[in-house]
Amino acid sequence: MNTLSNKITLNLDRDAEVNVKGSIAPIEYTQYNFHVEWDALANLRAAEPEKLYSSSIFSDFLPSHPISVGDVWEVKQDGVLEILKQLHPEPNVDMHLNAGDSCGLWACLRAYNDEHADIVFRIHAEFALKDGWFTPSQFKGNLVIDRSNGSIVSFEMSVPKGVLNFDVNWYTILEGYSKPAWYTDIGYCPQMKLRTGIDDFIHNIKYTESITQEEASNKLISCFYKSQQINWVSLEEALQMATVQQKPIHAISINGPLIDESC
Repeated sequence: MNTLSNKITLNLDRDAEVNVKGSIAPIEYTQYNFHVEWDALANLRAAEPEKLYSSSIFSDFLPSHPISVGDVWEVKQDGVLEILKQLHPEPNVDMHLNAGDSCGLWACLRAYNDEHADIVFRIHAEFALKDGWFTPSQFKGNLVIDRSNGSIVSFEMSVPKGVLNFDVNWYTILEGYSKPAWYTDIGYCPQMKLRTGIDDFIHNIKYTESITQEEASNKLISCFYKSQQINWVSLEEALQMATVQQKPIHAISINGPLIDESC
């Protein structure tokens, strides 16, 4: 444990072990019923409901240099891919369809005290299914470590709940067609999660330096999407600014969110 000008260095005991539970709940909805008609999607479940890892796997979530609260860094891929295999054997972080600036794995130091540190992370990844792809909106999570002994206090990585939180691409022959083609659907999965730790304990930790979970999440969003670097204003404000600055308003209609993959 080192501290230098409000910067801390984070390390893990690489010889320790961590037991992680994984779960994927049955998909509740897809717009075109792919979750009923496509066996690979209908039967999507965690490959290993429980698995023991070496803590060294989680070192890829940590920065290689001293950091302050609010600092962000890129997460290494190898450890993340190994952990995602607990959900499905064929994870991918390169994204088969790249929207341009939405790939990546990023983390932020949210809080710390002399004993603990809380890291917030966001990962964009997908799974190669038989004859297609399953792309969650995002994986978000927290990693809390004990700075005194390098152990993992808590780890959670999950797809956020929402009206729609994944999309899929299926290469198949639909009824009425003679040749296979790629088709897209969108839907809702109530739970896709990896976790270990005790919630009651981590929620009671008092940190000496911190930012909110929302502030950390916003820092991570900006790492993925250039659209978040725009100074967005309300329509009312835009009308006032246009009058004062004598400039036209360019309106854009968007069918879906700008800040995740399920759109």
